[in-house]
Amino acid sequence: MEPDIHKNRQILAEQSELPFKTVAGFKAEEQLDQLTGAKTSFGKAISKLTARPKSWSDNPLVAFYIPEKPVEPDKIQIVAEAGLQVDKLETKALFLEENARAALFQNDSLNLAAASAALAWHKADSEFNALQKKSARGGFSLFPNLLVFALILSGLFGIGAYFMGHKYLKFIIGFLGVFVIGLLAFLLESQTDMKNIGMGYALWAILLGLIISNTVGTPSWIKPGLLPEYFIKTGLVLLGSELLLGKIMAIGLPGIFVAWVVTPIVLIGTYWFGQKVLKISSKSLNITISADMSVCGVSAAIATAAACNAKKEELTMAVGLSMVFTSIMMVALPAFIKAVGMPEVLGGAWIGGTIDATGAVVAAGAVLGDKALNVAATIKMIQNILIGIIAFGVAVYWAAKVENTKKSSVGIGEIWKRFPKFVLGFIGASLLFTVLSEVLPEDISSAFIDQGIVSGYVKDLHSWLFCLAFASIGLSINFKELRHQFSGGKPLILYACGQIFNLILTLLMAYLMFYIVFPDITKTI
Repeated sequence: MEPDIHKNRQILAEQSELPFKTVAGFKAEEQLDQLTGAKTSFGKAISKLTARPKSWSDNPLVAFYIPEKPVEPDKIQIVAEAGLQVDKLETKALFLEENARAALFQNDSLNLAAASAALAWHKADSEFNALQKKSARGGFSLFPNLLVFALILSGLFGIGAYFMGHKYLKFIIGFLGVFVIGLLAFLLESQTDMKNIGMGYALWAILLGLIISNTVGTPSWIKPGLLPEYFIKTGLVLLGSELLLGKIMAIGLPGIFVAWVVTPIVLIGTYWFGQKVLKISSKSLNITISADMSVCGVSAAIATAAACNAKKEELTMAVGLSMVFTSIMMVALPAFIKAVGMPEVLGGAWIGGTIDATGAVVAAGAVLGDKALNVAATIKMIQNILIGIIAFGVAVYWAAKVENTKKSSVGIGEIWKRFPKFVLGFIGASLLFTVLSEVLPEDISSAFIDQGIVSGYVKDLHSWLFCLAFASIGLSINFKELRHQFSGGKPLILYACGQIFNLILTLLMAYLMFYIVFPDITKTI
């Protein structure tokens, strides 16, 4: 039987008029605290379905399965005696409450006695509940739930993959392979020693993927399931439900300066450096690499290459350089941030403004923590909005200055086509849950949104999606295939120098905005 929200709220309202908290008040408060969407029948089913491996030390099987053990007789006796003591204390507390009520709560000594008795009962009841949990029987297995969860995810994502032009069955088979690697990442994260040194699932998923792809090679049957952008963008839309609009706007205010001021400066500065200092003969290669490095990697490179009619091999060069530097930075940058003790907000802002790919940004942010992830993802999505605008600007510049024509190959329709649509999903999810949080009563909002949909369902689900994306990123990177990008030459120097400039300028801007200009905003993140 589910607790009655309306009745418990009435009880708490009545408590405000009393000089002390009664037994009924304690019970109502506890029931409202425990009444979360995650603890309903539906919520428990979802929690079991998306559950991750449990903590383990020596035996990894413990993370998936604990056999049922009979409760020891002495523990049964201890629990029973504690239960009797709680009943006695409750009876005493109720009796003293009646005495205080009979005196219309005007007798201070009676009120004090009743308050002390209610508090003593509440403390004993809490200890009794904790004792019950400790003495409860074990026995659980994650394997059936994990199998069902993997099949459900593969089926749902397979539909989307099919409409994107992928083979349905081949995607599902590949997806299940990625799922197993993601599961191994969660298993390694849950090991007690790994927890102590801060090795999270994001880092493990990337490392496992990189080890496979750079040793035995990524199996051909897994490759159809490697759609990291698909997974990461879906996860980011879900993340929008956690970041209510007020927080996005708060992060966005200083984030706009980090993303929209630094990015054009780095883009123009890198292009100028390539033309004036390095004397790169191909302007289209120069601008494509500059956009790739300063905005958001592959997506920006593709959009810019189309705007300036870059050759296919020039786009390939830019994308290759992006993949090399992204794979290095998404591991090295969070490690450096941790080593120097940089604040999480500043580290997240630095990551969001400098690492190219959205998936790599989320992976690096997740290594630092939830706060860094939220800041990094928000800034990167603010930056992503520039893709279409920059493509339009490059097209206009190319038509007017480079090709000396008056026609532009990119119009408003093309800007919309290149606009990252998942940003709208992220904002839409945030807006929906912001409205629900405002219109629903505070306790109901907390129970069914904060502690239900968000903490109970969405958080676990987007963690799985991020993990799958990180594993896919690792499996997609083969350093042998990208080795020729390090063979020297002006493109490599351009990218390296541009990224150094980007790192310095972004860090300075992030510190200025988050800690000098808007310090009050930073405290609320």
